[in-house]
Amino acid sequence: MNINSYKETIDRIDPYIRYGKIDRVVGLMIESIGPEVKIGNVCYIHSDNGKKIMAEVVGFTGEKVLLMPYSQINDIGPGSLVEATDQSLKIKVGKGLAGKVIDALGQPLDHSLLPLGLQGVDTDQMPPNPLDRPRILEPIELGVKTLDTMLTVGKGQRVGIFAGSGVGKSTLLGMIARNSEADINVIGLIGERGREVKEFIDKDLGEEGLKRSIVVVATSDQPALMRIKGAYTATAISEYFRDLGYNVNLMMDSVTRVAMAQREVGLATGEPPTTKGYPPSVFAILPKLLERTGTSDKGTITAFYTVLVDGDDLNDPIADATRGILDGHFVLDRRLAEQGQFPAINVLKSISRVMPQITTAEEQALANEMRLNISTYEENYELIQIGAYKKGTNPIVDRAIQLHPKITAFLKQGIDEKCTRAEAIEKMKSVLDGG
Repeated sequence: MNINSYKETIDRIDPYIRYGKIDRVVGLMIESIGPEVKIGNVCYIHSDNGKKIMAEVVGFTGEKVLLMPYSQINDIGPGSLVEATDQSLKIKVGKGLAGKVIDALGQPLDHSLLPLGLQGVDTDQMPPNPLDRPRILEPIELGVKTLDTMLTVGKGQRVGIFAGSGVGKSTLLGMIARNSEADINVIGLIGERGREVKEFIDKDLGEEGLKRSIVVVATSDQPALMRIKGAYTATAISEYFRDLGYNVNLMMDSVTRVAMAQREVGLATGEPPTTKGYPPSVFAILPKLLERTGTSDKGTITAFYTVLVDGDDLNDPIADATRGILDGHFVLDRRLAEQGQFPAINVLKSISRVMPQITTAEEQALANEMRLNISTYEENYELIQIGAYKKGTNPIVDRAIQLHPKITAFLKQGIDEKCTRAEAIEKMKSVLDGG
């Protein structure tokens, strides 16, 4: 037995519990005099009714400690004790979490107990070393025809799904979760309406999808810090399974609400507002969060981040920053949704940056030919609709008009319809052959 290691552990233990006292509460921010803590440490605030409220150290002002709570703070007042822990937030992770719906702190939402055999992990971790990331060379089958053929995604790729509200982001995520060939799904519902959580789990995800998924929920009514931690918790769970050698799908809905929560925290701590009221810390945490996913020397995290675009404006600062970090973007078009095309993916505005290195020359040629026919029809749409275009004027336009109904039918897919990548490529061939 190595006695020295035990002695070293005992020497490192602080036998004192350090306390501070709340001085004032302003909006989201709690100011306390003491205790001795570091940024990111978890503290416990002792409320008047005997409960302990978890809070995190987010800054300092002179001698005062700035804290933000993980829950409602109705029962605290001036003089309430603040207990230091000298630890950051940890959650319990393991294979037993599959099929569970948990909150941002890793606790089951159905009030059940966590399974045994879980391991504690830090929610806030650094992205992998760039030189430890293998190249993305293998496609992952998502079971959505348009994505598998024209916007092929690789194992370990990070993609943004850009759309306004009500265009089908959650439905598309549910289809990917049910149909993809990933070993496990980790789904972060961040800033969602409480009503939508149960609806997504029952309707979009379904029983089969939930069996191989872990759902992390931080609804819009929860404090800003809980919404941020929801994103970090979902990412930490994905990293745990990646390190076991799994191919993980991480789906986060939505990264925009994570940015909004960080805006609340940043403004409350005194940061200056910049673009559209977002403080600099928002644009600092986005790459730090998004770069944690991707490939590693053990496994992969294929990540899908939904991005809300106000008024379908793709130049929104969060959309613009996210698009620059990720390895591709899928744009869901409200006009296509209004025409009854679901999923409403605008393939001309969407791109998968790794598609050329994970697909064959033949598959790329088919996808480019399909794009050419769609863009040709779009360019001549008004002439065709008013009857100004005469058949025979341009053979390329003639072919685009002839194939348009078949291409539209190909791009549509029912919510419960599953299609393998090989089948989708064959269907695309058939469409372009005029079959």
